[in-house]
Order: sequence, then structure tokens, then C-alpha cells
Amino acid sequence: MRGRILALGVLAATVTMTAGVYAQSKKEAPLELKADASARPWKRYNGWPARDESKFSTLGKVVSLPTPKTPRKLDGPITGDAEKGAKLVADRNRGGSCLACHVMGQAGNADLPGNVGPDLSEIGNAGREDEWLFNYIYDARVYNPETVMPPWGGHGLFNDEEIKDMVAFLKTLKKPAVFKTALDNPEKRPAPVEKRENLDPMENPGMWAVEKAQDLWKANGPAGKSCQNCHTNAATAFKTWAASMPKWEPRLNKVVGVEEFVTRHAKATTGADWLMETDENRAMSVYLHFLANGNPVRVDTTSAPAKAAIERGKELANRKVGELNFACTDCHGKAANHWIRGQWLGEPKGQYDHFPTWRTSLQAIWDIRQRFQWCQVNIRADELPPDAKEYGDLELYLASTNAGQKLSVPGIRH
Repeated sequence: MRGRILALGVLAATVTMTAGVYAQSKKEAPLELKADASARPWKRYNGWPARDESKFSTLGKVVSLPTPKTPRKLDGPITGDAEKGAKLVADRNRGGSCLACHVMGQAGNADLPGNVGPDLSEIGNAGREDEWLFNYIYDARVYNPETVMPPWGGHGLFNDEEIKDMVAFLKTLKKPAVFKTALDNPEKRPAPVEKRENLDPMENPGMWAVEKAQDLWKANGPAGKSCQNCHTNAATAFKTWAASMPKWEPRLNKVVGVEEFVTRHAKATTGADWLMETDENRAMSVYLHFLANGNPVRVDTTSAPAKAAIERGKELANRKVGELNFACTDCHGKAANHWIRGQWLGEPKGQYDHFPTWRTSLQAIWDIRQRFQWCQVNIRADELPPDAKEYGDLELYLASTNAGQKLSVPGIRH
């Protein structure tokens, strides 16, 4: 019996030692670990709004004013200018207009109103008090802390007098909206279906990035080496790799996606300076995803660091940020499968497997981090640099919710 125990002990020790040798012999991919992976100081893209939203929360910090605890009291009924109010509710210069989310009677004549919020065409018959209407526009969080309604007055997008004019207009709405076309009615507008062949270069210019990347793969960098020196058969070496990204990188103490990996690995091996969101970086990301097309998204969700990152990403997805006070889950959760003006808000699943994607409206390739940044800018928040750790956590969380979705890159979207 004692001999058997000793034999089992030797076997266990041998297995442990063998596992240890394997762990030590497993070669880590060389990475540049000290420098930033994107341009510094970070500057917003040319053509994007140049607003300073530093007093509002971002994915990196919480600074917005807290939710009000009590409604504001008004002295008597509101006697605003309804005509001015009609213009204000349609003003797209301050957050997209009320019509982005609401049908509003005669204001419903505007093209493609949304239906994220209730139809207000007959709100004038609802018997709501002026004070309630005022506070709901000023800061609806006083009634519902989880509302998707922006705090128009609380965050300074409209002043008191303008809100009173809007209330005066709302009180005039007493008839159902009349739409010029069926498409203008968000309840009858069909959800968009992408039918273009995204992997056909005749339909998707994003496919040109594959050719560009193949040339980059063979080109020597400043260190006199190319990707091809180590990875002679890219199609075999990277058949599934992109489907397993992003992942926790202990050497950087954060989650790293394909684009940041490309930057850091290229710098450490060939010397190439392919910062995130440069043409070279996007091309390589498209190519590496393209090689893994057809494989299901399968990121690490079980290791302790990955679990912690996913939890952080989930918190970030639920964080209200920016002047409009939106969270990712407001548009792609509570308001999913609705229209915000002419834009369809999809569910989280299906929002990841086609990135990087060709944006036909912009004639450019966007990777997932640029999509995150634009969402921040669009809700009037200051975006973070693309290699920000917060974006890594958010990307891993999004990838985990898209587990099983098969990669089809480059995508093609409006």
C-alpha cells in the first residue's frame, strides 16, 4: 500500500513538473510594453464635433451632477410661446431633437421621427400638470432615475424659458400625427436588413484592406524583418486566432484587442510603427479577422482576470455618460429594436462579429474601438484614446455577449 502511495506521488510530481516545463516553454508573443499604442496626446478626429464635455461623465470617470431628488416648483401655470416651442423640439443642433425619439403631432411632419419614447401627439389631452411637463423635460430622472430621456435642462442643453416654450407647445398637441409616407411612421417602418455581399470586393471596398495587408505582411520593417519571416503561412497560423480576441494580457495588466496587439507586436518584431486607427493597423486587423471568418466568437470568459474584466465592462455598458446621459444599454438594451430618427437600434448580439467594418456613409473602415469612440461623441461625451483600458473591458464584455456569432469581416454598414 505504501509503495502504491509513493508511486502515485511520483506520478503526480512528474505530471506537475511536466506541466510546469510546458508552461515555461510556451513562448509569449513579443510585445512593445512601454509605449502607448495610439497617438498621444489624443486628439478628436478631423470632422468630428470639437465640443468640450469634460464636466460630464465618461467611461473613464464619473463627474456628472447627481440625479435630482425632488421636482422643481413653479409659480403658477406656464405661459410660454408654443410657436417657439415647436421649433425647439425639432432643433437638431442640441442633441438630435425631441423627434429623434418621439412622434409629436404636427411636428410629426418631420422626416423619420423615432419611437424610443412614447408618441406625444395627443399629450395635450392627457391632463398632465404644467409642473410635471416642465420637470420631465428639465430632468426626467427626478421621476425615473433609469429613464433614457436626457436631462435637457439639468445638463444645460435648454434653459428654463426654452423649456416653458416647449411645454406650451406640448399642450397644443391633441390630434394623432399624420404622416406624409408610411416610412415616416416608426411603428410601420420595417427594420433594415443588410443584403449586400460583404466579402465581395465589388460591393465592399473594405475588402481592399485584405490586399493591402498581404503586401504589408511581406514588407520588411525598420528592424529588417517582416511578418512573413515568422508566420510563413498566415492562413494556417491565424485560422482561428481573431475569434479568440480580445484577451487579458498580464504583461500590460489590461485587455488587449486585435488592433492593439498588432501595434505592440509589430513594434517589438519588425519595428513597424502601426499605431491603432492608422490605415496600416486597420488593414492588418481586417486581414487577421478575415482569416478567421466563419469561426464563432469564443473569448476567454472563465479565467479570473477575464471574469473581472467582463464585470467591469458590464458596469461600463450600464454607466450613464455625456451631456445626453446615455448608457450603451439605453440604446442597445432598453431602446433596442426601435428607431432613433432613421437609425435602427440593434441588440448587443450582432454588434461585434462584423468589425472592422466598411462605413458606406463615411467611405472608411472603422474598427470596434472607433465605434465606441463615436458613440461617446454622439452622446456628447469626451471619448478615450483607442487603447484605453476601459475600452478593453467593454470590448471583452461585448465579445462575450456575442459568443457563438461567426466572424464575417470586413462588414459593411451605412
